[in-house]
Amino acid sequence: MIPPAAPAERRIFEDAETLARGVADWMCKLALAPPGVFAVCLSGGNTPRRLYEVLAEPPAASRFPWERAHWFWCDERFVPHDDPQSNYGMARAALFSRVPAPEGNIHPIPTEGLSPDEAARAYEATLERFHGGRALSPDRPLFHMTLLGIGEDGHTASLFPGEPGVDEASRWAMPVHANSQTRITLTPRALESSRDLAFVAAGAAKRAAVRRAQAGDRSLPAARIRPVGRLHWFTDRAAAPD
Repeated sequence: MIPPAAPAERRIFEDAETLARGVADWMCKLALAPPGVFAVCLSGGNTPRRLYEVLAEPPAASRFPWERAHWFWCDERFVPHDDPQSNYGMARAALFSRVPAPEGNIHPIPTEGLSPDEAARAYEATLERFHGGRALSPDRPLFHMTLLGIGEDGHTASLFPGEPGVDEASRWAMPVHANSQTRITLTPRALESSRDLAFVAAGAAKRAAVRRAQAGDRSLPAARIRPVGRLHWFTDRAAAPD
């Protein structure tokens, strides 16, 4: 992938609540700018939950173009969608159960009735059909917007330090086993194919990882993600490096 032409945008919000509201406003503005289909890739975890809740509330909910947005996931735990650990389940409860997003525009990672490898390949096929082929180019990225988190160990999506998914260069999605759990994750190739990619982090526990990733420490998977478009870092004050 081609590195971003400009340095990453870094915005610091006073606390987690203003972070959620600020990123929701940013999402609305980006979604309203281009005509036609708008593809969003969502992350899981605790930080985006409040963001999704804010997006489902006025004024964001009344501004967002739900009818032309399509929703995908950066990664998923290999559990049923109604499991409390499901990233899709969290987004369903916080966002999609509360807004007029067409069901046909919501594309969760499959986790039932398939092996992990079959699920990853099925999701890769879903992405290919949506995109219209396997060719990815900077002028026609897979996603318009990608939201990523960062773990205290520097992982992002389900790309963990030292795991093979970090270096996967051909597949778009793959199964991984990390922290005693099977997951499906998009690979860097797919994640980087985004017009705007934002890391969103809150809390002092994330500060060291954010600092190292922003400094380019390539031992952290998050530091190695370089979108073809614009890169953004949105943090609250507690997560912002000194």
